[in-house]
Amino acid sequence: MKQARVAFEGKIQQAWEDQGRVRLADGRHVDESEVVWLPPVVPGTILALGLNYADHAAEIASQTPEEPMVFLKGANTLVGHRAFTPRPADATVMHYECELAIVIGKPARRVPKASAYDYIAGYTVANDYAVRNYLEGFYRPNFRIKSRDDCTPLGPWLVDVADIPDPMNLRLTTRVNGETTQEGNTRDMIFDVPFLIEYFSAFMTLQPGDLILTGTPKGTVDVRPGDDVVTEIEGIGALHNTIIEGAKRAGAV
Repeated sequence: MKQARVAFEGKIQQAWEDQGRVRLADGRHVDESEVVWLPPVVPGTILALGLNYADHAAEIASQTPEEPMVFLKGANTLVGHRAFTPRPADATVMHYECELAIVIGKPARRVPKASAYDYIAGYTVANDYAVRNYLEGFYRPNFRIKSRDDCTPLGPWLVDVADIPDPMNLRLTTRVNGETTQEGNTRDMIFDVPFLIEYFSAFMTLQPGDLILTGTPKGTVDVRPGDDVVTEIEGIGALHNTIIEGAKRAGAV
């Protein structure tokens, strides 16, 4: 089952994918262009992985982490399908990151890898933009990079965990203005989905709605205002986003 959160006729409501159209909670069917797409979940804690694909680690940092490189993100970063993301006026390189996002379904504490999937509600697509010239040091993501307003599109759908029998064998693709610029597969993660559930739940209680963004493969390229970016994960969906100009006044995005 694929479900979403949308705004339609002044109301926020649940919706579902139904034969290529959007079925609203009242039973009506509309085209996806008729609704405003919201992130498919109201997030709790947002945990994100850096350098979780060996090829991307080599592309960015020339070394592979020996344990998960994790940072927190604010809920202000999330926007929905077909939304707009500003590129800061002083950005020298701003790139997309197509990522499998795990949505926690029930409280998880000290969960062994063998039971990890029992605690997952489902999966969605994240595009975790990064502004490389804001990086403070060797892959130490700071708030200016990873907690910027509207810089993490999420969606379109939350896909039930039961509908993705093997999340560790999904193709990831990014297209910029229709041209494929990134391809990868979740099987190439350094730290896989069960490992991450066990790792995080060993020292913190994961709650329903918490998100884990699992990193991106190589192939990240600079994007600029006007670019149409589509991050897609096999079986989950294609997330559309458009880059716009950030404000040029001092201190603004």
